[in-house]
Amino acid sequence: MDHSENVDQDAVMRARTTLLGSGRLSLVRQVEAYRVLAEVSPLTYLPKLAQALESYGYAPEFRDRSDVRLALRAEAAATARRIDASDPNRTELLVRVLNAHQRELYEAGRRAEGFALCEEMAAAGRWGFERGQVSSPAYGHGRLAVVLAEDGRHSEAAEVCGTIARAQGSGSPNEVSFWDMVEWAAALEAAGCDDAALEVFAELVDATRDEVDAGSTSMAILAWTLVQHARMLDAAGHRAEAQGERKEVLALLTELAETGERRSWSTSLSCWVTLLAVSGRSAEPAASPTAPAPAFGSALLHWSPDIKEAYFDGLATLAQEAATLREGADAAPHRYIAEQVALHGRLAIRAAVFWESRTHRRPELLRPVFDEGVALARRLVDLAGPERGREALVRALTDRSMCLVGVKQYGAAHDDFVEVIALLD
Repeated sequence: MDHSENVDQDAVMRARTTLLGSGRLSLVRQVEAYRVLAEVSPLTYLPKLAQALESYGYAPEFRDRSDVRLALRAEAAATARRIDASDPNRTELLVRVLNAHQRELYEAGRRAEGFALCEEMAAAGRWGFERGQVSSPAYGHGRLAVVLAEDGRHSEAAEVCGTIARAQGSGSPNEVSFWDMVEWAAALEAAGCDDAALEVFAELVDATRDEVDAGSTSMAILAWTLVQHARMLDAAGHRAEAQGERKEVLALLTELAETGERRSWSTSLSCWVTLLAVSGRSAEPAASPTAPAPAFGSALLHWSPDIKEAYFDGLATLAQEAATLREGADAAPHRYIAEQVALHGRLAIRAAVFWESRTHRRPELLRPVFDEGVALARRLVDLAGPERGREALVRALTDRSMCLVGVKQYGAAHDDFVEVIALLD
């Protein structure tokens, strides 16, 4: 329906003329024209205005103007909400502009407002699914799962993750998303639902084995997945099953060391880093609404900007604590070595996450961090004895081995894991 009452007809004519002109229009000119025309022809121009406003928010001239970006994002969201329900692209466009707006709010530290938009995205996705505008009932739910986990609301996050994973696998019983299942299992584990987490992760392991056999994923991803599953089994007291998983990892590493991957694969370091970060969550402060923390189990690129910044800022603090402990350990090694090992484990994981976020990754910069972890764990064994130090050494060797898999140094990865198996047999 068009609305021409109380509209400046000269402005409408200028806007139409602008759009009909030759040459490519700048975004600012598009926005100006669509603002006018959306008032007289909302069915046609509200979607165009919403898209132009979203694109304009990424303009280089606003890179350092968060106030302008926020205003554009808010206007885009308000515009998208006004799009007629009959427009088949309404849901997709509304979720997209809401997503851009919420990220801007989280970057500004306005988490409560950002969270409200994440809830709105999920509601819009459900609405769109019911009307056939999108194909999944979980459309628009991804960010809600992440921010719930960041606020420590793990049971709610697990419920949303389950909705996403079930929707992903609804087309085929064998269709399992690595990312969805890792995030779901991590949320369940954080919520204290250990048996359910193990069940979900076991399903991922089985699916990944099938994918390797079918040539649709790498042996590296299967090795990383099995290592995390073994850790979860250990935590649940299933030691024999965990060791069985590790021996399967060793078989994979043997093949990798001898012949490499069965086919060429691009680097999958995000998979390793995500699982590594999950494995170290218990050593990190618990998340809460007043003290949000990373959604371990979610890919780094999905973390809220403020959470990512705080996590990386903590690297310097951990490094300083490690330096202080090193000085203490030099004077009284028996007193400080266990604490030193634990702190370095946190530092290594955080360094790996930071490294994964870099555009240009240089493996030689990461390897020394894990070398030091192994050296510290061996020192703990020497000072405290095998019984007290074995677990730390197993952890350090495993972490280094999986890092080496990520940078395709398969022979060295295999050698480390041989020692892991020997320590645990």
